[in-house]
Amino acid sequence: MTEITASNTMRGRGRPREFDMNEALDRALRVFSERGYHATSIGNLTDAMQLASGSVYKAFKDKRGVFLAAFDRYRAVRSGKLRAVADTDKTGYERIRDALTLYADVSHGQAGKLGCLVVSCASELATFDPEVAKKVAAAMDTNEAVLRDLIEQGKKDGSVPAHIDVKATARLLLCLVQGMRVVGKTGRTRDEMVAAVGVAMKTLT
Repeated sequence: MTEITASNTMRGRGRPREFDMNEALDRALRVFSERGYHATSIGNLTDAMQLASGSVYKAFKDKRGVFLAAFDRYRAVRSGKLRAVADTDKTGYERIRDALTLYADVSHGQAGKLGCLVVSCASELATFDPEVAKKVAAAMDTNEAVLRDLIEQGKKDGSVPAHIDVKATARLLLCLVQGMRVVGKTGRTRDEMVAAVGVAMKTLT
């Protein structure tokens, strides 16, 4: 847990205000996901993060600073979850299915309507902000690398046919999972998302 204390966040007569950084960033993430970057104001963020505007400015400098910190938090959490389902004793084929199902599980219902911060950044900010563009590219590269590794493992253990083109198939699956996050914003069901996973898995047989 990371805390902001007297050195950079003050309240009242010099009394330090402490807060859980990750919890505050998770709240900010929800606002950015629901409203988008440009429609989010500092007021929206302070309300959601339950912080005074002065605390936000001292900790992050401005809205962009909050966004970049929230983006890094989002990527760390998502990458951890992806690695958790990928690093098991199952076959490569089964681990690919588990990874795709992870995306299906966050691409329906209320979670699905929030969408993916990486996808929304790619369309809203990356074109005009080189730092954000670099972060988005790194996120996509990381996810594609995980899928590529899983396909390679499947080929080694025999669960994925030897003729499968690793790079092209990993890119196809990346397009699928990112597309699922977009389609999920329209209110699809889990069954619909899992059905898409089933079709995608046929490309690995």
